[in-house]
Amino acid sequence: MKFGPLPLSEATGAVLAHSVALPETRLRKGLVLTQDHVAMLRAEGHETVVAAVLDAEDVDENTAAAALARALVPDPDAAKLRIESAFTGRVNILADGPGVVTLDEARLRALNLVHPMITLATVPPFQQMTDGGMVGTVKIISYGVPKSALEAACRAGTDAMALAPPEIKSAGLVVTEIPGGAGEKGVAAIEARLDALDISLDAVVSVPHEQSRICEALKAVPGDMVLILTGSATSDPHDVAPEAVRQAGGQVTRFGMPVDPGNLLFLGELGQRPIIGLPGCARSPALNGADWVLSRVACGLTVSHADIAGMGVGGLLKEIPTRPHPRRKRRS
Repeated sequence: MKFGPLPLSEATGAVLAHSVALPETRLRKGLVLTQDHVAMLRAEGHETVVAAVLDAEDVDENTAAAALARALVPDPDAAKLRIESAFTGRVNILADGPGVVTLDEARLRALNLVHPMITLATVPPFQQMTDGGMVGTVKIISYGVPKSALEAACRAGTDAMALAPPEIKSAGLVVTEIPGGAGEKGVAAIEARLDALDISLDAVVSVPHEQSRICEALKAVPGDMVLILTGSATSDPHDVAPEAVRQAGGQVTRFGMPVDPGNLLFLGELGQRPIIGLPGCARSPALNGADWVLSRVACGLTVSHADIAGMGVGGLLKEIPTRPHPRRKRRS
């Protein structure tokens, strides 16, 4: 592609690089100049125009962006994604419903290494999305790119993006109570989290903070998934709530996570039902580590020890004013 000042005698078919104001109209950048446009420019005394001229082997920005988006998401229905029309070299890729984004990071890095004018920006891996949320945006920076580079980028990024929709449809919540504790405070925030994933909260069962009572509640509470919100912080893998899961015949597969707020989460299962022991910060609607685990579990994604360990990089979340012991001392 050639770029720069161009005599008007050679400008027909070129792509206007900078907008030009004329008495009766405005020729906007990105416009493919016709003979009429050139005549209008000449009539106003212009002799040259800054423009781009595509070579024979170049692909224009909109065609290139659309092609790359189709390579990334060859089957939008299966991927639960929507592809918008190309405009100014950009194509947005949107979530077709709630869910969690799955990305082939190696493929996407390889795509962005092909040519600096061929780019893709995405949300982070496993980002929870709402319907219509932007998952990624393809942008062809220049007015055209070599066909060979476009083809290489398409090969690199083939089928590298998808949305995992929620598979769990309902949940039950067990709340434990202690004298002077928070009780059911925070249930609304938890219900809002579930609602964002199209999960119904079928029951909220409040019991004293006792192992046997939690065990009974776990066996009886309805829902495809069970959440536990304790009145007293769960501070050990053998504390009251994790032991209640074991007593009920379940298992605890992970205690603790390197995300703050959210350290005191535990994960387990009872029969076919996943169990999440929520940290106390889940009473707030603010983002915490439990959100990252809840969304993946809800969408049927495995959450391993390695997955949770990996959440520590980027896991230092926003300070919350309700924290009883701030991370750092306040200056007097």
